Amino acid sequence: MKKWMVVFGAAFAMAGCTSETPQEGGSGDESELEKVTMVLDWTPNTNHTGLYAAQAEGYFEERGLDVEIIMPGETGADQLVASGKADFGIGAQESLTEARVADIPIVSIAAIIQHNTSGFASPADKNITSPADYEGKTYGGWGAPVEKAVIASLMEQEGADVEKVEFLNMGNTDFFTAVERDVDFAWIYYGWTGIEAELRGEELNMQYLTDYSEKLDYYTPVLTTNEEMIAEDPDTVRAFTAAVAEGYQFAIDNPGEAADILISAVPDLDAELVRASQEWLSPKYQADASRWGEQDTEVWADYANWMNKNGLLDGEFEVQEAFTNNFLPEGESE
Repeated sequence: MKKWMVVFGAAFAMAGCTSETPQEGGSGDESELEKVTMVLDWTPNTNHTGLYAAQAEGYFEERGLDVEIIMPGETGADQLVASGKADFGIGAQESLTEARVADIPIVSIAAIIQHNTSGFASPADKNITSPADYEGKTYGGWGAPVEKAVIASLMEQEGADVEKVEFLNMGNTDFFTAVERDVDFAWIYYGWTGIEAELRGEELNMQYLTDYSEKLDYYTPVLTTNEEMIAEDPDTVRAFTAAVAEGYQFAIDNPGEAADILISAVPDLDAELVRASQEWLSPKYQADASRWGEQDTEVWADYANWMNKNGLLDGEFEVQEAFTNNFLPEGESE
């Protein structure tokens, strides 16, 4: 959701709120297509390329769907999906876990990226090369308890004290402005902000979460829907998920063409950044999983246990109700 993405430095220019009309090449009659709404978690970026590829290549139409891609606005994608105001959305395991504990009926139906590519970034000249170096520094975030818990867990491994870190809410300030003006380090997705730093010629030091704990290798982002949609219209969920899977496979196999599709759909994006980001991210959509979108029970359980240990969950978390692989193409597994 919006606040979740601010910290990752996704300083995208606001681009159109709806998708293009269906492209040529689909086999469905538009008048007979089922209208479906898909809400993003933030402005369009390479996390979303598979959706735009599915649209441009006609994969949605081939399955009888007319998909409208919309922005979350102030409400947030999770809330729109949970309430049924959007049929599908983009979320993250962290926020979905919290939602499930609060009895919010949202379900993850696919992992968009197989491993967590986020971490704490800082300009190289600040000499922050490990979590121990966070002491005496200012962290720029969005004010959620999970931030301090994650930073503390990394610092504890090196005998450092999180109470010696100053926490500053940087609001909508982008990463590059913030580290020049107010903060020393922030939480980013390398696939966008890190690649942007490379293009700017600005060297970053990164501490990836996955280098410090397997329990922090959670799914972010994920494709979501709600329990009612699964119960009452499973055929639509299956058709939508299959088309999206095909879209991400297209992006895996054709990163250059996929980048061009995203640029064409959202022309306000920086084309150079999109192409470089897509080259970096395309192999990571599936990575070492048996198929795109596959989710593992252990990943969900490990992160929930970590959240519980750090006092971030207030209630019981039922792993098997939070996600399903049953709508992915080529077999059904849990």
